[in-house]
Amino acid sequence: MSDAFYLPDPDRPDRYLSTELTRGPWSPDAQHAGPPSALLAHAIERCSPREGFQVGRVAVEILGPVPLAPLTVRAEVVRPGRSVELIRATLSADRGPVMTANAWRFKLAEPEVELPEAFLPTGARPGPEHAAEPAPFPSSQPVGFHTAIEYRFVTGSFDEPGPAICWIRLKHPVVAGTEPSPLERTMAAADSGNGVSAVLDWNRYLFINTDLTVTLHRQPVGEWVCLDAATYPQPHGIGLAESALFDEHGPLGRGTQTLLIGPR
Repeated sequence: MSDAFYLPDPDRPDRYLSTELTRGPWSPDAQHAGPPSALLAHAIERCSPREGFQVGRVAVEILGPVPLAPLTVRAEVVRPGRSVELIRATLSADRGPVMTANAWRFKLAEPEVELPEAFLPTGARPGPEHAAEPAPFPSSQPVGFHTAIEYRFVTGSFDEPGPAICWIRLKHPVVAGTEPSPLERTMAAADSGNGVSAVLDWNRYLFINTDLTVTLHRQPVGEWVCLDAATYPQPHGIGLAESALFDEHGPLGRGTQTLLIGPR
């Protein structure tokens, strides 16, 4: 078994070999969207990096199933600016693009803005050490994303439909030979909002997200990212999953997913 989600291709710096740790719950041949979202973040952060800038939002569009196959990722600055710039990244398989991402990168305030203390984000969730032993992940695959992460529920569980608070930690690097960045950890975890807060039977229904938007007002500290998640399904087959994101120090931002709902 590999010790990373992706292995760099020694012959092409923009190409990565997908490992079985990227496998998702819906098909043995398709990736969970968390690892490729993190791979896009990996490329975005390395695209013309600028001192004193930080990514504040990443919007990922999932164009189709991401195969367990070699992937090419490219990123470019499409809207440069002195204070804010837009980076666009594309993830492609042999058949063409499978995911795209737009990321806004912001210049950090110097000196920092003086804010009234009453308006600073507060309210950390109970840490992972307070979580219960998790129920088994609802997947028939012996190896995949669910075996490459550690997850701990503070409230809810995979066996209990509805809103949940769940801590997630990557057990492996996103790209072999590198340390996962705070943004990579957040993107990988945030895509699990619809899973940890599922309201429908995994065996009867699909609730696949077509996108993932993560807005961060600060970068997480440490290895754990917390999702305070809720799913809002509709009978016509369109749903929304929304996650408030935290680390052990307090709020980080928000993650949202638009869901396609239907029978398996």
